[in-house]
Order: sequence, then C-alpha cells, then structure tokens
Amino acid sequence: MATITFIEHNGTERAVEAETGATVMEAAIRNGVPGIEAECGGACACATCHVYVAEEWMAAVGQPAPMEEDMLDFAFDVRPNSRLSCQIKVSDALDGLRVHTPVRQA
Repeated sequence: MATITFIEHNGTERAVEAETGATVMEAAIRNGVPGIEAECGGACACATCHVYVAEEWMAAVGQPAPMEEDMLDFAFDVRPNSRLSCQIKVSDALDGLRVHTPVRQA
C-alpha cells in the first residue's frame, strides 16, 4: 500500500491509499478524486488522467514511454513533469507521492 496525495488546481489536497500494482489513475477513480476523468479506462488512449508529478518525485516515477509521450500531446497545459496517471504503477517506493491535477483535462 502507498499513500498518494492528489492536489487539485485550487490547492485542495486529498490523500488516498493505493494498492501496490494498481495505477495512480485507478487509485484516483476508486477514491472519487476530482479532476481525473479516465475516459479510456487506463488504456493510454486519451489524456484525461493527466497529472503533474511533484518535482521531488520525478526520479521515482520515471520517464514516460513513447506511447505515453504521444498521448500527452493531447493533454491540456503539458509541462516537463506531466504524466498520464494510468501509466504510473503504484509501488512501496511511491508511498507519499504527490501529484497535481490540471485546471481541466483534454
């Protein structure tokens, strides 16, 4: 289990428990986190689970794969720390992860 904190664009924080092996997107959906739409259900076929990974967590989360980079082209306000939450697998190493949701999804 890992605790992930989602920070909405207005600063509201919501910490949720995420099962090891699940994705950050799945944890958001299971816990009703606002700002994560996940229209494709986690297939990396849309950009509606876009998040900004807190800078101090970038190394632990890793870089996006080429397919994810392609999908990020469709996201709103992409930044160097943008990731699709459906592509971030939860592990014990991500306990304490902090991600921000954008003002809107693509």
